[in-house]
Amino acid sequence: GKEDQATAWACMSALASYKLQKPVKISLHRLDDMKMTGKRHPYSSDFKIGLDKDFKILAFEVIYFQNGGATADLSPAIMERTLFHATNSYFIPNIKATAYSCKTNLPPFTAFRGFGAPQAMFVMESAIAYAADQLGISAHKIQEKNLLAEGDTFLYGQKAKQANARRSWQKLNQHFQIEKLEKGITTFNQQNELVKKGLAIMPICFGISFTKTPMNQARALVHIYQDGSIGVSTGAVEMGQGVNTKLVQIAAKSFSVDYSRIKLETTNTTRVANTSPTAASSGADLNGKALQIACNQLVDMLKSVSAKQLNVTAEEINFQKEKVFIGEKETNLNWEGLIQTAFLERKSLTANGHYATPIIHFDKATEKGHPFAYHVYGTAAISVTLDCLRGRYSFDKVQLVHDFGNSLNYKVDLGQVEGGIVQGIGWMTLEELAFNESGKLLSDSLSTYKVPDIYAAPKTIECLPLDIEGPELAILKSKAVGEPPFMYGIGAYFALRNAIRAFNPKSTVGFNAPFTPEKVLMHLYRRL
Repeated sequence: GKEDQATAWACMSALASYKLQKPVKISLHRLDDMKMTGKRHPYSSDFKIGLDKDFKILAFEVIYFQNGGATADLSPAIMERTLFHATNSYFIPNIKATAYSCKTNLPPFTAFRGFGAPQAMFVMESAIAYAADQLGISAHKIQEKNLLAEGDTFLYGQKAKQANARRSWQKLNQHFQIEKLEKGITTFNQQNELVKKGLAIMPICFGISFTKTPMNQARALVHIYQDGSIGVSTGAVEMGQGVNTKLVQIAAKSFSVDYSRIKLETTNTTRVANTSPTAASSGADLNGKALQIACNQLVDMLKSVSAKQLNVTAEEINFQKEKVFIGEKETNLNWEGLIQTAFLERKSLTANGHYATPIIHFDKATEKGHPFAYHVYGTAAISVTLDCLRGRYSFDKVQLVHDFGNSLNYKVDLGQVEGGIVQGIGWMTLEELAFNESGKLLSDSLSTYKVPDIYAAPKTIECLPLDIEGPELAILKSKAVGEPPFMYGIGAYFALRNAIRAFNPKSTVGFNAPFTPEKVLMHLYRRL
């Protein structure tokens, strides 16, 4: 929503400021904000799925009906990403996916973490769960059989490279033993009448890049000052996701200097123009690559200055811990001395870097192409305990293997994974919007909308890195981590569904998220 919905309020402020010739700030009342600001798109979907006797999915047909609200907003772009992620982590040879954005009398819905992909993945997992019900098997039997392999083709024509779906599943199974987890839950359920447990496995595959190809570009401006400090400007916006930390790391690594020398300037289009939104999980990749290009320009110049001073070739020069080396031999020239020398020689200590993601393209006429730089994979096991008298539940564990690539900052990335999981669980269990017939939002306050709290979080989140080399198109081979972990939370719905069916096998548990405690209680005692 940050990309589009703030525009109207900015225009109102600008108009008032122009007319009054004074600074103007608009601050919405919380109730007005809740009623007018866009939410995540609700979807209604129909599907057909066909499998062979070995549980291989042969065909999948799906129609998505996206509730776009009263105006288009970002609905078409979100719908496009829904279609891109129709098959989640699975290879399906025959697929037909259709999406319609429906105009309604509600405030326009807009972008949220995942940008349409979570809705598609929920439908895919629902189809697999439905097929598993009909066949009388666990859903993970179908999931594992159909995971993407190297060279498989996505429905939009791109081939899967460094396809880590099976690797992440195998590592999860190796460390946490899916069959053992399932047997433990079966034993618990046999021994307890009014408390049941449920387990679900949730694999993910998420494409990294803006699906609108021209948006995949960024610029960076780097100044080296006479005292050796370094000023960095990019188009990235820090929102608590840690992109600034990563940018400082990239600059420090490029110059082989201490982090304290790097000053990251506030984002400003006067310094770095024509920026793309910090979105699509690509903020670190795009801005980091542009920064790396700018830094490398200055590094090349500084190597030439060093080579002249030391009477060697530039190829022999390298920098380590603020010292100049010839091969592996340390010289007397340090960082500050080198910068002084470059300044006195009237060298430019400023560089602009421009980066445009290579290889990506997509033809909307043929609906084929290579829209993503790479994909992020992972697999999670989510377990839940359900109080079958009251419909209350708590999530015991989320055990997962995530495809970080060569993580640039593991603590930052782990924080994104943990936060994404909790947010995804909240989406699947609590975030229910209620409107009346005229389109008025009823769940517009803390008394009518249950905000997830610490008690909604899993008791334990155990995350293992996949330990696989990342792709070159990821900054320093460190994969994007903003949106993909959100989709692990989808498994919470299916864990709850399995717990309900353990208590009441005859319950007609369909596929209608979120699974609020009220819905859970009703399903516990619903009969065919």
